[in-house]
Amino acid sequence: LDNLKLKPELLLIDGNRFLQYKKIKHHCIVKGDSKFAPIAAASILAKTYRDEFMQTLHHEFPMYGWDKNKGYGTLQHRKAIEQFGLNKYHRKSFNIVPQQIELFLKNN
Repeated sequence: LDNLKLKPELLLIDGNRFLQYKKIKHHCIVKGDSKFAPIAAASILAKTYRDEFMQTLHHEFPMYGWDKNKGYGTLQHRKAIEQFGLNKYHRKSFNIVPQQIELFLKNN
């Protein structure tokens, strides 16, 4: 946002959590991408960027299968985490404690 020539007066946030950014007003909208076209468009752009970034990360860390799972917790991805651990690119907000990984692997 800091690099935009036009400074936004309002941020529409897809979801229910957002930390205040500077003094820009914001509205959190649960399932906003299904309610507002600008949020849907931003969501598509963000996913496209993230998928491309995950493809780049796959070259550095092929053992996690990011070229296919895009960072989602597939069985193969969770097994790789169990074997190789987390790295700096894993989202800690989705961190699964070892006991959860063990239960998941036993049940799948």
